[in-house]
Amino acid sequence: MIDSSKISLNFIKKLEYTGGYQGMRYMLRKESRDEDTVLTAYAWPEPFCFSKTAPEKKIQKEFPLTPEGKEEAVSWLNEIYQLEFA
Repeated sequence: MIDSSKISLNFIKKLEYTGGYQGMRYMLRKESRDEDTVLTAYAWPEPFCFSKTAPEKKIQKEFPLTPEGKEEAVSWLNEIYQLEFA
């Protein structure tokens, strides 16, 4: 399982956070949507990096760019792992 306590929201506000877990790669990044800024979580299968993976293989969901949103994003990534990669 991905541990949200090891992921810093302040880091995500400046840079993309990427990782992998047992066949699943993931990324958390800050994105602008109209007047809002959101936290977007992406998941895709190994072995390739985000830019080399076909768009149809990527799953994504947006969350608020808050500590609670980070927790929701990590929970979602863990759910996606169970549904798609376990």
